[in-house]
Amino acid sequence: MLTTMLDFTDPGDIGVYVSRESLDTREPVLRAGGRVFGGELASAFASLRPNELVWNYVVGNYLKGRTPPPFDLLYWNSDSANLPGPMYLDYVRDMYLDNRLREPNALTMCGESIDLGRIAMPAYIYASREDHIVPWRSAYRTIGLLGGDMTFVLGASGHIAGVVNPVSTQRRNYWTNELLTDDPDDWLARAESHPGSWWPHWAAWLSKHGGARRAAPKRTGSARYKPLAPAPGTYVLEPSL
Repeated sequence: MLTTMLDFTDPGDIGVYVSRESLDTREPVLRAGGRVFGGELASAFASLRPNELVWNYVVGNYLKGRTPPPFDLLYWNSDSANLPGPMYLDYVRDMYLDNRLREPNALTMCGESIDLGRIAMPAYIYASREDHIVPWRSAYRTIGLLGGDMTFVLGASGHIAGVVNPVSTQRRNYWTNELLTDDPDDWLARAESHPGSWWPHWAAWLSKHGGARRAAPKRTGSARYKPLAPAPGTYVLEPSL
């Protein structure tokens, strides 16, 4: 799992926007089939880092007339998707407000009760130390929820740049500690710092748990499941508002 929260006890800065009152106000429209537009979400997340994602462009572009330099990660980040209203309501209420995912059998999906403790497969849990969307200490709480063997790795930087850290850049560092203590700060105090990208560590973990290697399919789809369109698909051509 990459920068993922399963326990929403401390959702971080985004929690300032989440309240029962605001959700109740929007529920009639969203429950009737309305959408939460990608632009809303983008503005909310940008406001969590106003100096970098708002005022930086007001000063540089609006006041000084400078064209912002191309930035691949921020370009990708700006491609926000619309969310179905009912899905948004259920997600915010069940996760952020009521924190029900961590409770065994409190939620159901397709008629099946959800109990994270019954997930017995190995899990690689990655968090970024400066992540303002998924605080790393909140991501660390996952170790108390899953039932299988777990590896927790903490990387430098934030929610996106910490994850997208190619080996070729030789930047940043990451921390590992096989002893998963209850206290995340105690874990970090005992962790070993490694220079560079965490990707080789992840690749080694995948190789260990991935089973025998086999040749990749020579073509997409199958007799039962025909390919719909060339990558990246047609849905990405639909603009979000």
